[in-house]
Amino acid sequence: MKFVRWFLGRIILLIDFIFSPKRQQRDEQSQAMVDQQAQALALYQFNACPFCVKVRRAMKRQNLNIELRDAKNDVVFREELQKEGGKIKVPCLRIADGEGVTWMYESNDIIDYLSKRFD
Repeated sequence: MKFVRWFLGRIILLIDFIFSPKRQQRDEQSQAMVDQQAQALALYQFNACPFCVKVRRAMKRQNLNIELRDAKNDVVFREELQKEGGKIKVPCLRIADGEGVTWMYESNDIIDYLSKRFD
């Protein structure tokens, strides 16, 4: 079973690489503003998780430079996700704003949030 999951993960990553989406083009000033806003965001993810790939593709399509945190291979990020987010479930978007920190877990919710915030 472990081999099957590994193999399917590699297929997902290969397909993602081959059919990578085009980035949204912005002028330099607009992109700098988007990059500044994106600094308050971090995506906790597993590299080969299909739902994480879906979110990363949406981020690439929107040309968002959001920090990726590998919750599978990095113990610090995994513990942070468990302690602060409440559960080890990916993808998870950490949103830090003036009011505190919000943890968003569902891929469709994350994509909707990013679309509304950055489009």
